[in-house]
Amino acid sequence: MILLAVESATELVGAAVADESGPRSAAATTGRRRHAETLAPTIDFVCRQAGVDVRDVDLVAVDVGPGLFTGLRVGVATAKALGQGLGVPVLGVTSTEILAYAAFDAGCPTDVLAVVDARRAEVFCARYGRPGADGRPTVLEPPRVLPPGELARAAPGFLAVGDGALRYAEHLLGRDGVGVGGPSLGAPSPSALARLALAALAGGAEPTPAADVEALYLRAADARANFVERPAAARR
Repeated sequence: MILLAVESATELVGAAVADESGPRSAAATTGRRRHAETLAPTIDFVCRQAGVDVRDVDLVAVDVGPGLFTGLRVGVATAKALGQGLGVPVLGVTSTEILAYAAFDAGCPTDVLAVVDARRAEVFCARYGRPGADGRPTVLEPPRVLPPGELARAAPGFLAVGDGALRYAEHLLGRDGVGVGGPSLGAPSPSALARLALAALAGGAEPTPAADVEALYLRAADARANFVERPAAARR
């Protein structure tokens, strides 16, 4: 089986190719929000590095969010187009689950609080326990939107990871039983997505038809929210 992982939920944009033994190639870049310009060339690059043609792909895995609105639209649309064009299913997993899986894969012994910077002085946050029999991190608190100050109210006994944890570390550090992961756990990576997808499939996860995959936004797009919030008189 050849799996293509598509990642674009945060500032990091990348892709990976894997088979049953694990990732065969992966590449990612960060910054400048050039998701649309970067993703397709990266997919082509990792396929060539792995020695496969995109037509050899049997399954697409994609980060469905939560995350940056534009990045999610690019990644999910790309995964759906590939799935429909190739006639293969798509497995969607959340950005917070990918972050948690990477932390556990690196040996984290505690719960993981995955925190994605949502901008507009908010974060997307979810808490996970160690992976269960299905190979996936155990959801203790599902993804939700919070102001950064609310992070300080989380029950201790966790490692916080993600770009939101790094940006708002002052709300987390200094508390007993709380740690903040470093930059290597600052974004969901395509290789971690590929490994998680393989573990989930081995644990019985069922991919879906490409057309059924949807992004997990958790809130309205910034452009629409700004328009709605402006006084009606200001829009005349």
